[in-house]
Amino acid sequence: MRCASKSATTRLSDLAKATLAVLIAPACAACRDPLDSPLSSAVCAACWSRIHPLTEPLCRICGDALASWRLEGALSAVCTRCANHPRLITIGRAIGAYEGALRDVLHVLKYDKRRSVARPLARLMAQAGAPVLDRADFLVPVPLHITRHYRRGFNQASELARHIGVPTVNALWRRRPTVTQTDLPEGERHRNVRNAFAIRRPSRARIQNSVVVVVDDVSTTGATLDACAAVLLSAGAKEVRALTAARAVSRLP
Repeated sequence: MRCASKSATTRLSDLAKATLAVLIAPACAACRDPLDSPLSSAVCAACWSRIHPLTEPLCRICGDALASWRLEGALSAVCTRCANHPRLITIGRAIGAYEGALRDVLHVLKYDKRRSVARPLARLMAQAGAPVLDRADFLVPVPLHITRHYRRGFNQASELARHIGVPTVNALWRRRPTVTQTDLPEGERHRNVRNAFAIRRPSRARIQNSVVVVVDDVSTTGATLDACAAVLLSAGAKEVRALTAARAVSRLP
């Protein structure tokens, strides 16, 4: 009887989805095509399938794409940026490049405020970030300044972090508003976030001697991640890693 009841419930759910799709025909929040299953997701299956994960060879520190292991120096390879500018983050990973379907889905989360897409994004982040999450103690979302948090109504980094499956500690706060990093040339991004973050006093004891993963939606040069790492390390973290939904990928020849 229980199986029959479950089957009937499933059929009713499928019928409801089909009826809603016909009567209302809501559009995918990313590509604007009609949704086949509007009750399941604000983004269509086709858009999710067009998200292409980053694949090896990747920089062993930041996770940026490398031309080849042969050219970059086998499994110990690092990208030019990490080789020239020592990082505080020991290892970073992302689902894919900040372009195409992945960028569209992130815009759905941040600007359309469709928080339901955070869960499937976090699932992809957990898959891509397996080496980052291995034996990690806590996730620490990159905080928004209070004024931006108020305008948006939520912090997208926190939304992603809480679905990844590792305990989250809101250990940081943003001391001052900063200009959006994407609007700045690379040389100014580190200055923009310098001293922008501070540790929350109640979190200091939990952070000490811990392996911490900083979580954000997008990494470009890694300046924000390193600024957060500097504060966490000064508070006693043993190691700081990074996991983002997307990253700006260097253009390969």
